[in-house]
Amino acid sequence: MARHGTVETQVATDQGLMRATACAIVDKLKSGEVTPLDLLDTLEQRIAEVDGQVNALPTLCFDRARTHAKALMKKPAGERGLLAGMPIPIKDLTNVAGVLTTQGSPIYKDNIPARSDLLVEHLESNGGVIYAKSNTPEFGAGANTFNEVFGATRNPWDTSRSAAGSSGGAAVALATGMAWLAHGSDMGGSLRNPASFCGIVGLRPSIGRVAHTPTAAIDRNLGVQGPMARNVEDLALLLDAMSGEHPADPLSLPALPVSFLSATRSGKGPKRIAYSPDLGITPVDPEVAAITRKAASRFAEAGAIVEEAHPDLREAHECFHVLRAFDFALSKAALLREKRDLLKPEVIWNIEEGLKLTVEQLERAEAQRVAMTARTLEFFATYDLLLTPATIVAPFPVENRYVAECAGKKFDNYVEWLGIGPGRYSGRSRHHADRSEIGQIVDHPPGCGYFAGRSGRASCCNWRNIVSARRSTISGSSSETSFGLCSTALTKVPNII
Repeated sequence: MARHGTVETQVATDQGLMRATACAIVDKLKSGEVTPLDLLDTLEQRIAEVDGQVNALPTLCFDRARTHAKALMKKPAGERGLLAGMPIPIKDLTNVAGVLTTQGSPIYKDNIPARSDLLVEHLESNGGVIYAKSNTPEFGAGANTFNEVFGATRNPWDTSRSAAGSSGGAAVALATGMAWLAHGSDMGGSLRNPASFCGIVGLRPSIGRVAHTPTAAIDRNLGVQGPMARNVEDLALLLDAMSGEHPADPLSLPALPVSFLSATRSGKGPKRIAYSPDLGITPVDPEVAAITRKAASRFAEAGAIVEEAHPDLREAHECFHVLRAFDFALSKAALLREKRDLLKPEVIWNIEEGLKLTVEQLERAEAQRVAMTARTLEFFATYDLLLTPATIVAPFPVENRYVAECAGKKFDNYVEWLGIGPGRYSGRSRHHADRSEIGQIVDHPPGCGYFAGRSGRASCCNWRNIVSARRSTISGSSSETSFGLCSTALTKVPNII
């Protein structure tokens, strides 16, 4: 990057870098036009300017990042990995060696792990440079990013509103130019809800697509690690860099022979599309339903058959409630016994729900998951694509711990409002279809919140328009997609840019 004599020129240069796509940045890295150190300088300046207003990246590790970048730069350009020195923030649920990793909990407020998660090691071996930890709710529990360690992360389009969660810090960093790519994770929508609220892209990959360090149980499969980006091609690039099997993660899958990035450029399109505003299992804000229905109709204008339909997912709430509670008990019961006073109420409730479960309830939930998978596979024998809203409401006040009511329906607990998220994957098998689904997403009319593809494997592309009409800070067109937001997200954020 050229160094000029005036601050104004330097800032303008950095702004140009910040607005560039991740694919373009990687091209610049490979050509030598910029170095990883240039990018780290740009990010450090940008974070200093912006993050105080949104609280997306509470832990920075630039010294570690520069050390890693310098070591990477000593290698020949062709040996620097797919990302070639691209800086990436890691969600604060995932260990990075030598870097504060709190999981958003006072219990771990001083925790500095000695070793990184497999996912981090894999990204670094593929040319990623870790420079920050992104904010998350306590243990990732809840779709509003706040915790007692770092406080709340705020929506960059309206800082009085929630950024959703649990990958809220990652989504905000992308939307405000503090990251080109970001890591996140997802159990009940945590890659997808923040993408929707913040106007970027999040994708929940297949089980095993991204290897990570097993904890609590060797075969836990409700949660996955995944990519976030400002557009679909950038997201595919990161998924390529994250993918691959590892012997320490027995669920992990080998990398596919054809890249996800090439799939996004294939031009493949769906012929028969289903749209559902609610999957038959949840209330939805009428405005969200109207905007997404209108967006789905644009596929018909492009020549696809579009019908209102969805798989039968009637057991989704019960199934997810039981399996999530069991996962919380499995992974956090010891914390409840030893550190109860340091846990937030929602986490205590979820652990206790798990400890009350019977074997019969677990048996029933697993059988429900199998049945929904079978029905979903049958559904995709007819349809190539399923479109739904990414979330059922617009961004809500950041002070609200969760959404308590929608369209006259009062929810019983802090996760029930997220039903459209778990419902979208309750009926899926462990399938090797991520590549074709990303390819299906790319070249279609914009506007809807969620894509799921034939064969039951779903991909999620979250769209800003489902909340645009309620955000006075955004000049909202219901036709804008999240993968068209790179320049918009960096120019229309009030009080930030």
